[in-house]
Amino acid sequence: MLDAAWQEGVAHFNAGRWWEAHESWEDPWMRARGEARGDERAFLQALILLAAALHKRWHHGSLSHRNLFKADAYLARLPGVYGGLDLGGLRAQVWAALNEPGLSPQIVVAVPGEHAPAESTLAE
Repeated sequence: MLDAAWQEGVAHFNAGRWWEAHESWEDPWMRARGEARGDERAFLQALILLAAALHKRWHHGSLSHRNLFKADAYLARLPGVYGGLDLGGLRAQVWAALNEPGLSPQIVVAVPGEHAPAESTLAE
């Protein structure tokens, strides 16, 4: 099972509390160091950047495509499904939400366990 910070971040993200999601994922991202954990770190970094893009867009009124494009660089390193998430689908949801008020992307674990980060890495 993924750690409490991961789950807390997902709950914040799905409720539109993107800054809080970003903050929840920061510690697991900082702990995901080393070559063996490169995919996990890229995964968390992409999620942090997607949350930051949404926060900037809807709380500061700024266009935040720069964060979205930074997230793309991390997403490109990963398989299409990672941590049970359809990353392309999530990215498309975020893109739509950046351009359409009222849309709220959701993180849904569609394929539990497929390319999921190891329990021991996110639960440290």
